[in-house]
Amino acid sequence: MQLKLVPGNSAGTVTTFFLSSQGEGHDEIDFEFLGNASGQPYTVHTNVYAQGKGNKEQQFQLWFDPTAAFHTYSIVWNSQRIIFLVDNSPIRVFHNHESIGIPFPKNQPMRVYCSLWNADDWATQGGRVKTDWTKAPFVAHYRNFNINACAAGGACDSQSGNSWQTQELDANGRNRMRWVQQRHMVYNYCADAQRFPQGTSNECKRSRF
Repeated sequence: MQLKLVPGNSAGTVTTFFLSSQGEGHDEIDFEFLGNASGQPYTVHTNVYAQGKGNKEQQFQLWFDPTAAFHTYSIVWNSQRIIFLVDNSPIRVFHNHESIGIPFPKNQPMRVYCSLWNADDWATQGGRVKTDWTKAPFVAHYRNFNINACAAGGACDSQSGNSWQTQELDANGRNRMRWVQQRHMVYNYCADAQRFPQGTSNECKRSRF
């Protein structure tokens, strides 16, 4: 999906592009863009839910102005891993760790959703900066949605190949993601001992590119 985010004072707003299944114990893969006061960088909030459980957040500050032009945000989802990409650069990989008891979203079909909503109770600086409704309307632009997938219970779209089903990072991709995470990651659930005093989730101990 290509997005151009809300310009100016977007504090309190959240623009989203995500996958989600339906019902209790749902699966979900999130791209959420947390607005900010004019001149401050946007925060990209990523999360993964499996069987209704999330708490797998990683956040990044973009290295460009996402309100000035369209940029491409992509999700690769297969049975081995989930890859989040910005302009074809990987920013995060969430691996399948079912072998150590970590749920992974692979058994429920998901739809694609987009939204723009008010979340000023948490979105900007932990909710300290509220939405300024005098700046409304808040407008985000979406275009050029593209999907290559398998229909639930049906055949896979083979028009552009099915390489995504086994896609992983090569050496260049790992180096690029390492650059993004070292310079632009601002939150990682695996490093939040205050939030998880009993210890972080087991997959954090096996983190790899």
